[in-house]
Amino acid sequence: MPVLARMIPSPVATIVRHGALDSILDTLADHRVSTSGRVAAVVSGGSGGALRARVGSLLPEADWFTIHDGTLDSAVRLSGELKSGHYDAVLALGGGKVIDAAKYAAGRLGLPTVACATNLAHDGICSPVSILDDIGGRSSFGVSCPIAVIVDLDIIQEAPRRFVSAGIGDLLSNLSAVADWELSHAETGEELDGLATAMARSAGQSILRHSGTVQSSDFTALLAEALVISGISMNIAGSTRPSSGACHEISHALDTLYPARRAQHGEQVGLGAAFASYLRGEKELAGDLAQVLGRHGLPTKASDIGFTGDEFAVAAHYAPNTRPGRYTILEHIDLGKDDLRGAYEDYLKHIDV
Repeated sequence: MPVLARMIPSPVATIVRHGALDSILDTLADHRVSTSGRVAAVVSGGSGGALRARVGSLLPEADWFTIHDGTLDSAVRLSGELKSGHYDAVLALGGGKVIDAAKYAAGRLGLPTVACATNLAHDGICSPVSILDDIGGRSSFGVSCPIAVIVDLDIIQEAPRRFVSAGIGDLLSNLSAVADWELSHAETGEELDGLATAMARSAGQSILRHSGTVQSSDFTALLAEALVISGISMNIAGSTRPSSGACHEISHALDTLYPARRAQHGEQVGLGAAFASYLRGEKELAGDLAQVLGRHGLPTKASDIGFTGDEFAVAAHYAPNTRPGRYTILEHIDLGKDDLRGAYEDYLKHIDV
């Protein structure tokens, strides 16, 4: 009987523990990423200096590069700078902007990326996507999944709480995104990948049902692992579909319409997920999401991140324009601005705020 196998694109190493960066050179060598330690290490222009001082002596053969923002121009510039040397891999040490820029730059040169996350703000640490700011706003670019992911829990515990908690919102939004994908499958016949949905949903459920907080190393370890699983689900699907539905459309609309007032990505998509779940008629899920978001200090209403109800309704109405061709509950019900404003008020009453 023939046996069919499925190859799953994923990191060769995922290391989540205290002191993970202390043995980074051994990790690179043990997993054949770089036996020589000849890597390009990329850090931010802010906290990157302190990070380099902390781990620089552990990477004596590395060349160091700095990016100052999360723009496409910076990522392209970094790519040009990396051409000056011969590297086994690009080591991204930082948050989402550093990792996304490094993934994009490395991809242009055919180099693998090692993501060393210093916060847990979103699932970009292991996704096949780079989110970069361009002239037209924030855009998504397809890239290769990192060849390895390293999360040092000692460094995560030193990160500002907001930059760790935001990852909770990003993972919880998987539950809404998967429901949107299933809706599209039922209504439009869009192909649904069962393994990708199972992984994305499991990652979201693990956070929804956990009673811990980001002050606990057990919870932050679970959060990091769930973010990796979420990223792998996108690798399996070949798109962001398992983790991006109406929740992300609303967030992208807020970014586009009100760029000067952007909140954290995870904060916006978490709120978007609770509202989208309410629109789908999943009122119990909407309430559960709002309750967990609130417990972790994440926004449950527009005013929590500086937007009025009218502005949020305008963003929800504009949201389908951010992902043409993607079918979610917003495209399905196709409500006008006034109706969305009314639905938002009903949502607020439902979550009792």
